[in-house]
Amino acid sequence: MAAVFLVTLYEYSPLFYISVVSLCFVVTAAMVLGWFGFDVPVILRSSDEAESILPTPEKQMVQVTNPFALEMTYGLASVTDGVSLRPCCLEPCVLSCFWGCEVSALQAALQVHQHRLRLSTPQHFQEALHLRYHHCQSFPIGSADRDERHTQIPAEQGITDLGPLPRECYPLVAVLTLAEPEARDAYNIVASVTVLHVPDDIYSLSARVLFQYLLTSQGNMYDLKPLFMSAGSGGLSGPSDSEQSTQPSEPNEESNRVEQNPVLEEGEKEREGNEEGEDWSEGRGRDCVVCQNAEVNRVLLPCRHACVCDSCVSRFQHCPICRAFVLESFTLTQTSAAEQ
Repeated sequence: MAAVFLVTLYEYSPLFYISVVSLCFVVTAAMVLGWFGFDVPVILRSSDEAESILPTPEKQMVQVTNPFALEMTYGLASVTDGVSLRPCCLEPCVLSCFWGCEVSALQAALQVHQHRLRLSTPQHFQEALHLRYHHCQSFPIGSADRDERHTQIPAEQGITDLGPLPRECYPLVAVLTLAEPEARDAYNIVASVTVLHVPDDIYSLSARVLFQYLLTSQGNMYDLKPLFMSAGSGGLSGPSDSEQSTQPSEPNEESNRVEQNPVLEEGEKEREGNEEGEDWSEGRGRDCVVCQNAEVNRVLLPCRHACVCDSCVSRFQHCPICRAFVLESFTLTQTSAAEQ
């Protein structure tokens, strides 16, 4: 009886025919869009679709302690007037400032560290650079020393700019090394290399950090990169362009995490400041952008957005912030992951 009614309705009701065709079109279009990676309304998704999504691979991490930190302070900075730096180290260190260091010389020195000599002292860096810089200035740094150090090129050299663009040298390369041999044996990270841009008479771009590298006692080099937070969670987890810094992790606090990937020639290290680490532990303003309930504890790669919790990370193939494909992720704190 029901079949006869439907057949009769189909034959004498154009509206029914149009509705069936429209429904088939919408379902087909949703399947095609979903195949190409576009979001479809939840009502069009099957109940077991979430379970069919492959879980995001978790990148294995290892905790290390970074004894170095370097902050560029606010104020006038230029090649003629110099720049003020504030180091913050867990152990006595030496701050070496190389003005006008050639790009090729620095890259060659980093290659030397990876393949031959381990650069762990200021003398090692001077030898590896082969004096291919305009001026070198060193400062002893105590473990509890938080004072600023002002470095500049001597006025008698008469250097007001570093030549036309594109340039063959970096304005300033700041190197932090451990002062005591016992400390070099205790820490895996033995040197920090920070490349800074300093404005001059030709190129007036404001002073900022260009690159930051950590060198290990095993000959590895890690490129420090910031983690990005959503707008409602306090912006960048790393410092902004106007105040680039890396804070050292105290022994009793969460250490920085290094990606454990022996295939990479240059490993990557995600930068987490000490102050930001306190905010993570307190959980203030760090709610997951998806469920708005649990604490953010996952960093998505390769976009480096820290925006989801451990439960929500398995429900997405695209980053909720930038829509980039998520290849893998890692946890910020093992404690939160264990509770999940």
